[in-house]
Amino acid sequence: QVQLMESGGGLVQPGESLRLSCTATRSIFSFDAMGWYRQAPGQERELVATITSDGTTHYADSVKGRFTISRDIAKNAFYLQMNSLKPEDTAVYYCNSRKVVNVEGATAVSWGQGTQVTVSS
Repeated sequence: QVQLMESGGGLVQPGESLRLSCTATRSIFSFDAMGWYRQAPGQERELVATITSDGTTHYADSVKGRFTISRDIAKNAFYLQMNSLKPEDTAVYYCNSRKVVNVEGATAVSWGQGTQVTVSS
């Protein structure tokens, strides 16, 4: 099973930026999609951004225009550039990968352990 690891979280003030990284133990070329999710205390885990194997990206409305997801196949890594951070962005951020494993369309999913992002003045 593929293993994922996030890094780059921390404490920043509103309006500042952070860049999160997700590295994989296997080539990300084999993934059908990778993405970022986040979960705040007492809240459900929510989708932040995704990127598919052809490079198509999708963003939650709450982060559109501020966050950018990208990939580097040679480094087996995906990134989340977060600009103009707001206090409501505070959460644990998780890296996610998906791979279709059979003809019925079943998908294997892997998760990182999470990295804390705190935005506070």
